[in-house]
Amino acid sequence: MKMKKYEAIKSFEENDEDLEMVTIKQQPQQHQQQPQSSQRLLSLDVFRGLTVALMILVDDAGGLIPALNHSPWNGLTIADFVMPFFLFIVGVALAFTYKKPSCKVDATRKAILRALKLLALGIFLQGGYVHRVNDLSFGVDLKQIRWMGILQRIAVAYLVTALCEIWLKREDIVNSGSTLLRKYRYQWALALFLSVIYLFLLYGMYVPDWEYEVPTEPSSEPMIFSVKCGVRGNTGPACNVVGMIDRSLLGIQHLYRRPIYARMPECSINSPDYGPLPPDAPTWCQAPFDPEGLLSSVMAIVTCLIGLHYGHIILHFKDHRIRIIYWMIPTSCLVVSGLALDLFGMHVNKVLYTLSYTCLTAGAAGILFVGIYLMVDVCGYSRMTTVLQWIGMHALMIYVLAACNIFPIFLQGFYWGHPRNNILKLVGVGS
Repeated sequence: MKMKKYEAIKSFEENDEDLEMVTIKQQPQQHQQQPQSSQRLLSLDVFRGLTVALMILVDDAGGLIPALNHSPWNGLTIADFVMPFFLFIVGVALAFTYKKPSCKVDATRKAILRALKLLALGIFLQGGYVHRVNDLSFGVDLKQIRWMGILQRIAVAYLVTALCEIWLKREDIVNSGSTLLRKYRYQWALALFLSVIYLFLLYGMYVPDWEYEVPTEPSSEPMIFSVKCGVRGNTGPACNVVGMIDRSLLGIQHLYRRPIYARMPECSINSPDYGPLPPDAPTWCQAPFDPEGLLSSVMAIVTCLIGLHYGHIILHFKDHRIRIIYWMIPTSCLVVSGLALDLFGMHVNKVLYTLSYTCLTAGAAGILFVGIYLMVDVCGYSRMTTVLQWIGMHALMIYVLAACNIFPIFLQGFYWGHPRNNILKLVGVGS
């Protein structure tokens, strides 16, 4: 379960080495002649650390508390906010990383290299090479390796957003909200273009009937299931364009084999958890489906571009009040747009990464970021967030060790007599 979720972190932790020390405008003091101090934007570290902590909580307790688990299809739970929060943070950090590259070609090469590293790490962690807890074997059949995943999605969003920040901005002077939009208008045009392409494909492409195989006993023939579609604009689990594109381009054998919709009432007698199939379960219940597919990753890029805009506001405006105003305007618009789209039938869906989901989660990220900024950077309540700051500054290490089972599997590798007699069992964790 942990290997499926949130391999999310950290192209943006690497950005910390480039993250500029952001000048926080100080409130008037008695000694106004002293120069303003440059401080790290602690709120971004706290936001990242809080998201990592939320990820671990969801990963460990999601199976016990339905509100902490992913929604089986339409709808929104706490777990469904984690991925967009990471993408939002990546965008904010990229505004600093590529603020004024000395050489655009070198900056492009650096962005590509980072994205490739993240992509390779994602394939290693989520492709199937590292097995689950209590399984000390390793290795993956390249005929069935999973190509997409959370880190892979982060890599794509990181690369596209970084290239936008390097190449798609003008040299205009920013002194108001309108000049800010003019300076980065090509980036907003790209976000709009990606959204239109996504909607055109999601609601316009034809989805034909399809079939898949379910392995049985090694000596038996696999079971073949046929799924009837022949529709356009369907956003259900069986006949959506997102799944069709992944099956066509990636191959169904390379998709995630434990789809989230297997927890729906139609597919599980233990819904909203996984469980045995009901007697009248539809044929698509056991079909592979990748929650981090190709088309849905297009809207993930849009989330990252929204975060980039919030980073631009930090760069160009030093007054707390102005920053918060310019943050809350798009935040309010995103939340209202997301709720309105869901009300009129474009449902909030994390797996498809619908436009309503993009707007609502990006708006939620903006609200949380503004709240943390007020508490930590404006009011100075940073001491109580020290732990979250540390987590945020070491997110990749914590993610790999804790959320990807690397540390538990490492501990289980030391045992006596039998693999089940390991250190984790000694301390009451192992089974």
